Amino acid sequence: MRTQIDFSPFYRSSIGFDRIFDQLENAARPQNGDNWPPYDIVKTGEEAYRIVLAVAGFAENELSITHERNLLVIEGTKADSDELQYLHHGLALRPFARRFELADHVRVTGAKLENGLLVIDFNREIPEEMKPRRIAINADAGKKPASKRIEGDIAA
Repeated sequence: MRTQIDFSPFYRSSIGFDRIFDQLENAARPQNGDNWPPYDIVKTGEEAYRIVLAVAGFAENELSITHERNLLVIEGTKADSDELQYLHHGLALRPFARRFELADHVRVTGAKLENGLLVIDFNREIPEEMKPRRIAINADAGKKPASKRIEGDIAA
């Protein structure tokens, strides 16, 4: 049994975090219970990630990967073959759609289908303007800042 978390105290003291709180609330809700196809999420480096889905029986043209803003949708649809008569049908080749919420600045760097596994690689790339930077402290506003680049100077 999951308990619902109340994020209202955070709303009183934070600005602009609505989307994060909505994602946390959505994650706390019970899912539809469909765990097919099985998958792994792996951290492969400092800012690198990978999702691996077991999609045995699906060809490349029967799978689609769509990357929207902060959302990755993976869908599989098996082409029906009406001429086959199954005596036993134990393979789960039913259509599926998997959705993954992505953080800001995460982009897909590649996807491949190998040995029945769909492997999707990601990188988180923080824009330069969002990375931490050192600010020079100037005692006198009339002086040039110590960290300011001079035109034509190669060293910053």
